[in-house]
Amino acid sequence: MRIAFFEDSLATNFTPIALLRPVFELLCGQFSARERCIRLVPVSEWGVIVRPYLAETYKEEHPEARVNDWPWLQRESVLLVNGRWLATGNGLEQLQQADESTVGIIGDDIAFILLENVEVSFLEGNFDEALAKIAVTRRPVAADGVLVQRPWDLVDHNADVLRADFARKPVPESQTPMGSHVPFTPYSSIGALGQLGHQVAVLGNPQDVFIDPSAQVDPFVVIDARQGPVSVDAGAKIQAFTRLEGPCHVGQGSQIFRANVKAGTSIGPVCRIGGEIEASIIHGYANKYHDGFLGHSYVCPWVNLGALTTNSDLKNDYSAVKVPLAGESIDSGSTKVGCFIGDHAKTAVCSLFNTGSSIGVMSMVLPGGELTPKHVPSFSRVWHGGIDDHVSLETSLHTAAIAMSRRDKELTPAQSRLLRHVHKLTAAERARACDRSHSLRVAARAHS
Repeated sequence: MRIAFFEDSLATNFTPIALLRPVFELLCGQFSARERCIRLVPVSEWGVIVRPYLAETYKEEHPEARVNDWPWLQRESVLLVNGRWLATGNGLEQLQQADESTVGIIGDDIAFILLENVEVSFLEGNFDEALAKIAVTRRPVAADGVLVQRPWDLVDHNADVLRADFARKPVPESQTPMGSHVPFTPYSSIGALGQLGHQVAVLGNPQDVFIDPSAQVDPFVVIDARQGPVSVDAGAKIQAFTRLEGPCHVGQGSQIFRANVKAGTSIGPVCRIGGEIEASIIHGYANKYHDGFLGHSYVCPWVNLGALTTNSDLKNDYSAVKVPLAGESIDSGSTKVGCFIGDHAKTAVCSLFNTGSSIGVMSMVLPGGELTPKHVPSFSRVWHGGIDDHVSLETSLHTAAIAMSRRDKELTPAQSRLLRHVHKLTAAERARACDRSHSLRVAARAHS
């Protein structure tokens, strides 16, 4: 089976967390949508259709993928999968049953569609419009799962996706040759739990707990699987006095320090996590080592949250939370929304985020003892309660290279070019926010 994951026009709704990656690489549950499909569906070749400025770094990270490669797409029939689709239930099985007479839909949107090679040539212009015209010629089939619309949808659905991921055993990519397929099987906790000492408390059904044999779990850890499964991946380290409440997942090589990890939390690979975390997604390669609360939030790679950094995820009047995405206030329709933090952002000690905050790529938060502005654009600085653009791009890139080297990663020239492009892409948003912040501060001084 040939599969191509595509971004539609709603991909830009996921700023700032998707500024540096396609939407199908955002984490929900144990995996991204692309990872889940590749691991659990028989795929012979795969490609992607992404925003053009993401193509270079995506090719670098996934050399096996065909990126915006129209000749490859037109070679023979290909199954297009919407990158916003979180396939649950029988969704992945539906992909294997797709044919040229049907289209998988959720509401009015396309979840997946199998195209003949001659049809692909019509997509190079207005992709969304052309695909919709093809879809109306097919018999609609309701696709299992959801099509996420905004960043908080990933957080809202995370607990359910964690349960679904645990219910089927994912096969490591290194053990799954292209074209092979391993049927869905439940996790087996036998053996792994037997390695835990008697001073580790497992609450609930042991079959709802998976600890990789290479993971280290100290004494005086509580694993509570009464409300959902708990999984700890290879090489992870769980320090004493940590509590893991399911459904939750701790990714490969992550370290958990005396933390209270509550239900609905995904922690990606190579993170350093402490304090209290509730219903949040920490994508990977992020640090929240110290105490402080993180709730109903999404944190991108290479973010460092200083000691006692804390966010609010519930308004005092229990009303729906509005989130400023790219500076535009969007009503989430939810009462529980935290913050969304873009790549390489850094916060100083005691940073305080208001309910529904958007913190951009490579932003610097230096608190002045008060709530941080809800909208912090990419490549900007919070200084004494206001926002300015006194951030050196060259210094930020140098700092990013140092931070990545500490985890044996490299800031490649392609990644630097991507960050420079996003710096230009967000310039107007940054200028508006800085001007507004300056005007508010002038007005405040005039009334003081």
